[in-house]
Amino acid sequence: MATEQLSGASVRGRRDTVRNKRRLLNAAGELLREDPKNASMPAIAEKAQLSVATAYRYFPTLEELHSAYLHSVLVNLRDYTLASPLHGTSLFEDVIARWVKLLETYGPAMIQVRSKEGFLTRLHANDEVIGTVHDAWERPIREVLRELGVPEERFDFALMFYNAMFDPREINDMIHNRGRLSKDETIQTLIQAYYGALRGMTAR
Repeated sequence: MATEQLSGASVRGRRDTVRNKRRLLNAAGELLREDPKNASMPAIAEKAQLSVATAYRYFPTLEELHSAYLHSVLVNLRDYTLASPLHGTSLFEDVIARWVKLLETYGPAMIQVRSKEGFLTRLHANDEVIGTVHDAWERPIREVLRELGVPEERFDFALMFYNAMFDPREINDMIHNRGRLSKDETIQTLIQAYYGALRGMTAR
């Protein structure tokens, strides 16, 4: 009986952890979109209807909470990529469309969260967020490299170019700069520019 009670308490504890973390992540996203200057840990905890102590127990720093928020969005993209039956440029362009769709919801919050370190530094340091970017884009980018005849050993640079060219801040700016480009025009402009950058890596 005692063992069963401990087991039940453990399950409830895990459920509480998952629920509370999700509430904090949702609250962080809402505040980063609506009032980024005041998106402090106490404000996020209040919005999540949790104590500040509880918030810090799950995320010891605000930076760790931001990182977890970014990671949760990127996991969505990674899972979409891994489940896709497409190949080559068709795969890449479909995942780009998915990325832009995610940015319509999460982009304004993601724009507020930026690392001071360079992309390749974080990639080679096994940063969790950049690792998920890698997992989401490895197959689409490697297939594009093969289709365009670019050596696969250029993958890290191709991934870095993707990260720079399809940055949420720039995409948001291009789409919402009225009188300029539509969403579809923005996507196609960036895709063709990216293909050009990849072809440029093989130029002598």
